[in-house]
Amino acid sequence: MVTHSRVAIVGAGAVGASLAYALMFKNICSEILIVDINPEIVRAQVLDLADAACVSHTSIRAATAEEAGQADIIVISAGAKQKDGEPRTKLIERNYRVLNNIIGGMQPIRPDAVMLMVANPVDILTHIARKLSGLPPNQVIGSGTYLDTTRLCVYLGEIFDVNPQSVNAFVLGEHGDSQMIAWDSATIGGQPLHTFPQWETLDREAIGKAVSGKAMEIIRLKGATFYGIGACAADLVHTIILNKKIVHPVSVFVEKYGVTLSMPAKIGWEGVQQVYEVPLGKEEEEQLVQSAEALREIEELY
Repeated sequence: MVTHSRVAIVGAGAVGASLAYALMFKNICSEILIVDINPEIVRAQVLDLADAACVSHTSIRAATAEEAGQADIIVISAGAKQKDGEPRTKLIERNYRVLNNIIGGMQPIRPDAVMLMVANPVDILTHIARKLSGLPPNQVIGSGTYLDTTRLCVYLGEIFDVNPQSVNAFVLGEHGDSQMIAWDSATIGGQPLHTFPQWETLDREAIGKAVSGKAMEIIRLKGATFYGIGACAADLVHTIILNKKIVHPVSVFVEKYGVTLSMPAKIGWEGVQQVYEVPLGKEEEEQLVQSAEALREIEELY
């Protein structure tokens, strides 16, 4: 079994369980540890997931927060959910307390661990987790706009009649209201998107709204989203464990903007190995700066 392969998942709800399930079928982890404040939900998820072990070589068990702190990769999916009519600032305050308890219980965290945040608002919580954990910025990352970018590539794949994996386009900035699409640098097979005939009739504003609003549509229909983010988080863990050095848009501290937001980053054993700047038009650069400023106002409070 490869090294860097002991994974702790903190939060045994639907997202944490979906992530564990996806990871089991990748057969890359030596062990998956499930941690939650509710021991009954941990036991239930472990018992259920263990039944899937018949087609996986990964062992899965309940663990303590202290044990999670010694894992190679620590994924945090636990967090308070936003209540109806609750201001975002109140949600962040509640999640700050949740994170403080979680990370406090993990101490001492192994110094070479990579921490992956998938709870929302992911950019702010990634910033907070970095401060609370004491880990270097490159070792604390968030799922960020990876899922948004995946959704964008699926939409464009349908419009341009290609496999989404052949689309090279990014959603950048905040995973939220101020996120933006880097249209000027989007390509298919190395060919700029704006050189294709479909570009003339492409409703970019509608696509942007569809990408950012898809989660709310799923929540409206079935109450929560978990398969998409579970799969994306599992892919990020896979990339770290195998040191694949794949470029994904993730939440990371970006010196140029002085905040934690999503930019394309090379991912490997150390977490983020390099952050890449996407060529942006003047209007796009302004949108990204605005997104960074919106995040800075909140990040400076923590």
